[in-house]
Amino acid sequence: MSSNPLQLLPCCAPTKARAQILESSRAGSAERVRATSGSTEGMIRLDGGRFVMGAEDSDSIQADGEGPIRPVVVDPFYLDQYAVTNEQFAEFIRATGYKTEAEVFGWSFVFIGHLREKGTELLHPEGLRWWRKVDGADWNHPEGPDSSVKGREHYPVVQVSWNDAAACAAWARKRLPTEAEWEFAARGGLEEKRFPWGNELTPGGVHLCNIWQGEFPDNDTAEDGYSAPAPVNTYPPNGYGVYTITGNTWEWCSDWFSPEYHLYATRVNPVGPDRGNTRAMRGGSYLCHASYCNRYRVAARTSNTPDSATTNLGFRLARDVE
Repeated sequence: MSSNPLQLLPCCAPTKARAQILESSRAGSAERVRATSGSTEGMIRLDGGRFVMGAEDSDSIQADGEGPIRPVVVDPFYLDQYAVTNEQFAEFIRATGYKTEAEVFGWSFVFIGHLREKGTELLHPEGLRWWRKVDGADWNHPEGPDSSVKGREHYPVVQVSWNDAAACAAWARKRLPTEAEWEFAARGGLEEKRFPWGNELTPGGVHLCNIWQGEFPDNDTAEDGYSAPAPVNTYPPNGYGVYTITGNTWEWCSDWFSPEYHLYATRVNPVGPDRGNTRAMRGGSYLCHASYCNRYRVAARTSNTPDSATTNLGFRLARDVE
């Protein structure tokens, strides 16, 4: 592992133009965005308060800025019980006529194991051979133009960029959660635990999230039941009633990403720096594996450029309490 705190370790979601070095200057704090008028249907009210954020476990990725462990305070807020689904995103598209960035670009990234045309030689990002650039891949055609979300209405929407997610949030008169809010919700009231349910990944041999089993990226044994995104209600909720917040799909957060900003930022309702190159992502995905991307722990974090989209990247929405 690099000793340089600004070295971004590659993860399982490629960028349109991968940032090699993150912003190193001590940026100011971003303006706190508030949203108090969106519907709270399908959301859970979380009372907020003090919690312990971050991790210092032996396998925590300190170059990502997981540590140090620190007390953080968040105000009460609402959070979607489930990740935004294809059905919900389609409602946004119908109401607004919005074109996602993948649609505008005309292509997006698809995991090699999900390619419809096997053996096709497609471009892939350097060092990330398991992704392919597929023309016609977008939220409504996640694996390419001959795929569809029909029958996947209650699966998490994917192939959405941060900009797409923010546009959907604005339409719903809501917002994306901050990283602090996301981690508060993911912990489900447990303190300094690795997962939303405790420290053991598979307690009693039971799989409680959708991640990779087998040898990444060539053999997924799908012991958890899925080798692609699962319906948003597949696994039991955590102590706060939040479903599938670990694994399945990465979730965009509102913050600009920095591996060091939290070292000197406020610990009360932190919102990240006011500028950056990439936006924060949380939760891991069905492509995460301990041998490669051990980022399905609640304290783990990574980032991507705001215009990037993949088959393992979605979001859920938040709203302030009036």
